[in-house]
Formats: sequence, C-alpha cells, structure tokens
Amino acid sequence: MSLALALKTGDASRLPSRRDEDWRWTDLRGLIRSIPTESPAFLGDVGAGPFDALADATVLIVNGWVREGEPAPEAGVLALRFVSHADATAHDAEFAVTVAPGQTLTLLESYEGQGAGGYLANIGLDVSVGEGARLERIVLVDDLADAVTVSTADVALAPGATYAQTILTSGARRQRLETRVAHPGAHADLRLDGIYLLDGQRHADLTTQVTHGGVDGTTSQLTKGMVSDQARGVFQGRIIVQPGADQTDARMGHHALIMSDRAEVDAKPELLIFADDVACAHGNTIGALDEQAIFYARQRGIPEMEARAMLTEAFVGEVVERIEHEPARKIARAWVAQRLGRSIV
Repeated sequence: MSLALALKTGDASRLPSRRDEDWRWTDLRGLIRSIPTESPAFLGDVGAGPFDALADATVLIVNGWVREGEPAPEAGVLALRFVSHADATAHDAEFAVTVAPGQTLTLLESYEGQGAGGYLANIGLDVSVGEGARLERIVLVDDLADAVTVSTADVALAPGATYAQTILTSGARRQRLETRVAHPGAHADLRLDGIYLLDGQRHADLTTQVTHGGVDGTTSQLTKGMVSDQARGVFQGRIIVQPGADQTDARMGHHALIMSDRAEVDAKPELLIFADDVACAHGNTIGALDEQAIFYARQRGIPEMEARAMLTEAFVGEVVERIEHEPARKIARAWVAQRLGRSIV
C-alpha cells in the first residue's frame, strides 16, 4: 500500500490504513474516500522560502512541478522548497540528492502550504551520501491545517559517511514524515532528530527506520514534541541491527508533553538486534509540564501562559541546539518561539 500508487491509479483502496501495522495511527484510507484531481501548475508568486537567504542554490517545486532549479552545489548549501498552492487537489514529486565522496552539503528543506488548502501531497526523496561525505538536512514543515502530506526519504550511507537530520513540524490534518536509512556501519555516523509542536486538530507522524548492516556504525536519535487542544503526535522509531553488525552504537530517545486532556501521543520505539557485541538503548517519556516550575515562574511575575511557553521552548531546545549549521539553527529557534507564541530577539 502506498500513497504514490494510489495517486497514480486513482484508486483510494490502495491507500495505507490502520490495518497496516506501520500506519495504524495515521490512517489515510479511512480519511480519504476518493483521490482528488491532479493539482494544476501554479505560476503565481509564492514568496520567499524560510531558508532562501542562506542558500548557494535553490530548487523550487510547486504542486509537484519544478519551477526553478539549480544543480546542487558540490559543497555548500542547497535550499529545497516544496510548495503546495492548491485547493482540494493532489500532487506528488520526487527529488534526488547525491553527495559525492569527501564532499559536504547542507540541505535546507521546506514544506510550505499556500492557497485555499485541502490538498493531498506526496513527496519522495532519494538521498545518497558518498564515502567520507557529510550531509546535514534541516526540514521545516508548515502545512496548512486541512492538508494531507506524506514525505518519505530513503537515505543510503557509504562507509565513513556522516548524515545529520532535524525535522521541525507543526502538523496538518494528516501528516507523515518518514525517513528510512541504510546504514553500512564502517564508521558511518547518523543523527536523526525531530520536533513536533501541534495544536488544534493537527496530526504529525514522525517515523524512522535505520538498518545497521555492518560493523562499527553509530546512530543517535532524539525527538521531542508538544501536543495541545485535540492534536495527535505519533513517533515510530525502529533500529535494526543485522547479524554481523557488531560494535553498533545506537541510541534513541522520544519525549513528549501533553498540554490537554484531549490531546494524544502514540509512541513505538523499537530495537531489533540480531548481533551480540552492541551498545543499544532507547528511552520514551510522555507527560505534562512541571507544575511546580510553573508556580515558581508565576511567583516571579511571569503570566502562566508565558511560563508554559518558556518551559516548552526549553524542553525542545535541546533538539534545536544539536543543529550544526548555525544560521539554520537560528531560524529553527525562531520557528519554535513563533509556534509557542513568543517573541525572540
């Protein structure tokens, strides 16, 4: 079952549903009864992207059509914009990123909801990081509240490669951001991080799967989220250590705050280990803000809502500070503050 196949055939019965174990919390078939018509090309103004000022090159894809595109720099910063400017229509797009051996690339990726909304978008990325190469991918997702979006990145690492990723999302009506990594071991290093800040009836599903296939590989994963109102956050993290992938060091953490009795977080961290000499661990916590800390803040004259925003900002700030690209880290920090209704200097 896949969204891409459903869009291609127009057959809604091919959509993933709660009967599919990995999609049980992000049911598309129960939500979408018929596949919308294809989104038309949009040639109007879509404004500037959040990362445009930082990029050496930019690729702009609107409603699945490439409007502007420059080759990815051999070393530098590429801004990749996926803009949905649509009204109850559907579109998909594919994009490939290849980092040559020994090169370094920063990929600044944004998903931007515009137009009347209600769109259905499917994005597929194919990422290859060569031997000894480095790629940092920072993804900022701002879909419209009534959108349905699925983004799937397939990442292949070569020996000695470094891949670091941070996803920040505010959710949508249904949203799934999936990353699948083929990890060779061989001193390759992987970091997979995420932040979700959800309100209203927004939904975000951050799903990852890392398959360690060789000796001496490292994975570090940290996801933090906050849900309020009737929002729903989903985290699914699976690390597979194949037979013979000895000396794998893999760590996974997911931590979430629930700010409302009607909000929900579903989490499924998994370690599937088929090798002996490994160091693997995962942690998962879901709870509320520390009421005592809120009380102390109010005692110092800070209004309750401001205190809650400050504590939430500090909570997810650990993930933001792991972003290596400093200008992008500043944009991520400002995005978090804006989502929490705080001004930032």
